[in-house]
Amino acid sequence: MNNDMNLELEDVLNTAEAESPDIKRVEILQSSMGNLKREIAKVIVGQEAAVNDVLMAILAKGHCLVIGVPGLAKTLLVKTVASVLDLTFNRIQFTPDLMPSDITGTEIIEEDVTTGRRTFKFVKGPVFSNIILADEINRTPPKTQSALLQAMQEYNVTVSGTTYSLPEPFFVLATQNPIEQEGTYPLPEAQLDRFMFDIHMTYPSEAEEINIAKMTTSDSKIILKTILRAEEIMELQAIVRKIPIAEHIARYAVKIARATRPENVSSPDFVKKWVSWGAGPRAVQYLILGAKAKAVLEGTYNVTCEHIKSVAPLVLRHRVIPNFHAEAEGVDSMRIVLKLLESVKEPEGADYL
Repeated sequence: MNNDMNLELEDVLNTAEAESPDIKRVEILQSSMGNLKREIAKVIVGQEAAVNDVLMAILAKGHCLVIGVPGLAKTLLVKTVASVLDLTFNRIQFTPDLMPSDITGTEIIEEDVTTGRRTFKFVKGPVFSNIILADEINRTPPKTQSALLQAMQEYNVTVSGTTYSLPEPFFVLATQNPIEQEGTYPLPEAQLDRFMFDIHMTYPSEAEEINIAKMTTSDSKIILKTILRAEEIMELQAIVRKIPIAEHIARYAVKIARATRPENVSSPDFVKKWVSWGAGPRAVQYLILGAKAKAVLEGTYNVTCEHIKSVAPLVLRHRVIPNFHAEAEGVDSMRIVLKLLESVKEPEGADYL
């Protein structure tokens, strides 16, 4: 049944190809992906999964939370992506004394030298850039963390009653040290929900670490080429949203998200036992958008259940909040999500009709 649907969709797309330039743009995207990854690999050794996830989130117009111990090239990854995509980049180092105005900007008094008249002038903060690196976001108190909320959701900031639009494309990538480290503040659930993906970076392999040691201790200069520009990225983001999705796939995404909620009567017993809070409706949106972006990057034009399942850990593991029973048994959110994907059945033949 699924193969028949794929053939029907391909026929529709082939018919529409002459009328729509979107298919050609997707083909250009696919050819550019190899070049993008090769350029990034000049600087970032290994971490292929993290690179793919970041690029996927950019195409889906989502923000990312990157978790890993210090020294895993989290900051370097963001700077490199900004360079190969020809986007403006700002880094905000989050510290305990950082104020919200240090992020959004502030008004200063400016005096006209000829008239002596004083007026307020808004000085834009570092948030006015295409790619924002919120470095070690959990080292600052929640009040300052929340300064990014409006920017991430509305793509603008309001200062003294005036709203200022942010440049597009706009993408926030926040790095976070493991919460057990000293001097860290847990991110509020409302802010966690603004991040599309939760990306975990791990230690490199021995061979990769040898390459890192050689690269970073030599005097060679690495020159990165620009692969995609801002206008092209915005076009591709629009194309990703145009990718069709079947009714049964949307229903499958909703089924997974609803199964994370312990108050849902149809949720598995282990969810009711281990979960304090489940994923909200935004998780469904990100499951579908992430699956669409993954499908496009793989060279297919229809979203399958496998695409939904592959992005589900990235979308759900920071939205599923374990309770004290789970913590007592050593169960984390990732284990819950993986067990959930095993228990939620994929659509069967009758669901395709």
